[in-house]
Amino acid sequence: MPDIAVQVQDKRYYSKRFFNKAFCRKIITAAWEGVEPAEVSVVLADDDFVHVLNRDYRGKDKPTNVLSFENKEKPPKGQPWMAGDIIVAYETVKKEAKELKIPFLTHLAHLLIHGTLHLQGYDHLNDKEAEKMESKEIKIMAKLGYPNPYKDVE
Repeated sequence: MPDIAVQVQDKRYYSKRFFNKAFCRKIITAAWEGVEPAEVSVVLADDDFVHVLNRDYRGKDKPTNVLSFENKEKPPKGQPWMAGDIIVAYETVKKEAKELKIPFLTHLAHLLIHGTLHLQGYDHLNDKEAEKMESKEIKIMAKLGYPNPYKDVE
């Protein structure tokens, strides 16, 4: 089970019905099942914050929905493993949820799962990797009672 620190940088997250930090912890814990204990940091931010990170670390001069920064270095035995950071952009998530015609919290849950899997080393750089990662996301979403996030998505 991960030790999860959640920082709400953009207070608009609190305006979403049923949202609280426990929501994030529940989603990430479900995605972490079967993985060695670790520490995970989540920052619920706005587009401006994510835009800067996306530009500075990924060379993409625009906001994105979620960024993950995986710590691939394992600590010495007996020391806690800081798996990495997940940063989510409020406006982008809201816009995408509206375009997908799904609730904000459903989309946020999917993106938290997606970011968590990146911290575990999953990726989607090619079709095979993407299929493996998406399959895992679908299973975790279903376990939490959410629909397949890739159904009817082109």
